[in-house]
Amino acid sequence: MSREMDLLHRLISLHDKQLTGLKAWDAYYEGEQPLSYMHPELLARLEGQVRQVVINWPQMLTDAITERRRLDWFRCPSDAPKGTDELLWQMWQARGGTGVLQRATVEEVGLGRGYISVGTPASPDDAPVVTDESPLDVIAVADPQTRETSAALRRWSEDDENTTASTADRATLYLPEATIGYAKDDSGEWKETSRDKHELGVVPVVPLVNRERRKRWLGVSELKLVTPISDAACKIATDMMVGANFAAIPRYYATGVRESDFTDENSNPISVWETVTGHIWSTEDPEAKLGAFPAADLGNFVKVITVLEQVVCSLCGLPPYYLGFATDNPASAEGIKASESRLVKRVEMKNETDAVRLRQVARLMHRIETGRWEKTLRALSSDFRSPATPTEAQLADATQKLYAAGIIPLRYARQRMGYTPGDIEQMEQLDAEAASTEDARVNRAIGEKSPIVPPQFDQQPMPAA
Repeated sequence: MSREMDLLHRLISLHDKQLTGLKAWDAYYEGEQPLSYMHPELLARLEGQVRQVVINWPQMLTDAITERRRLDWFRCPSDAPKGTDELLWQMWQARGGTGVLQRATVEEVGLGRGYISVGTPASPDDAPVVTDESPLDVIAVADPQTRETSAALRRWSEDDENTTASTADRATLYLPEATIGYAKDDSGEWKETSRDKHELGVVPVVPLVNRERRKRWLGVSELKLVTPISDAACKIATDMMVGANFAAIPRYYATGVRESDFTDENSNPISVWETVTGHIWSTEDPEAKLGAFPAADLGNFVKVITVLEQVVCSLCGLPPYYLGFATDNPASAEGIKASESRLVKRVEMKNETDAVRLRQVARLMHRIETGRWEKTLRALSSDFRSPATPTEAQLADATQKLYAAGIIPLRYARQRMGYTPGDIEQMEQLDAEAASTEDARVNRAIGEKSPIVPPQFDQQPMPAA
């Protein structure tokens, strides 16, 4: 067996070991996790009557982090070739980089890791291919010494886009010098089908790893904090619905009645549920007695869920209003900012960590586009938008003050306001046209102004001495 085939089987084995846990985290994000803390006999008894109530806090936590991440620009060092940052941003935008990063962040936060791959375009006129990859399909391993990605594997099926990696019949092995395609033959053995000798020197798959540690280099899902609390909340909410069906509805009783009293206008027997939920009972027997037991109070369930919500806010740093906490007095702007501080700090730390990975993505795009490695891009930085939530007026006011004080130039001020390079170029063109028009107006006004005539003095002879 060749070294490449041996590596292929080793990565498949490693990925298969990870799939069970990855599928569990994926189910929590989608709200498809099994019901916990409920006795199997009770579940069997309630089958078909009550379904699980899912309080999807795992998805809320994942989306809260994802929503606050926005890449605004690739900033090149001063010694980089002129226009490199614009070229990188155009390629990133051409391949939907904003959506790629958002989807990769969902995988990273929810499943512990996500991937971004960079490939050669089908046409030389197109930008390099940039795609996000799910850890359900992809796994990458790193060199234990350098911590750089040494190999990556992706598995899929051409017949079913939603197939799992364990049932895939296609695979791609990414290596520093080549990308190799494989397919299963009729006997189920992997056979090489294609080979692209790109000779990049690096693996064109960049991992985004959540909470990476030396002994947990594959990352840890952010949902690990909230899933036990979410399971408890789902159980309590489901119990509340069970109670609503069996105890919150008033239970009626009747004594001294006949079976014929529980029939419809056609003398057909009324179903049990129709009898229980009926609003009016009547009988002609004067000795019959009708009544109702008091309904159960479901307030205790609400109190327990409220306590669990507070625990989630404490563990995950979510602002209270994310979980619906409201008071008679609305929170002030300072109060909202303080409640978001932990979430903002968490996103800032993630941005700083992933900035190194996005630098690798940018360098790969530039290498595939130009055919050479640009050494100056080793110091490239990724500008993320602030994860805090200032109003547009606050941001504009702060930016205007920085520009007026001479701290930032006009072009950077417009970038800070979130305008795209195309918007900025159009603004600069309009500024130039307006300045040219103003100069022409001033010159015309000066030309039309009457010349200054020096004053005339009478020439009188000097009196004789």
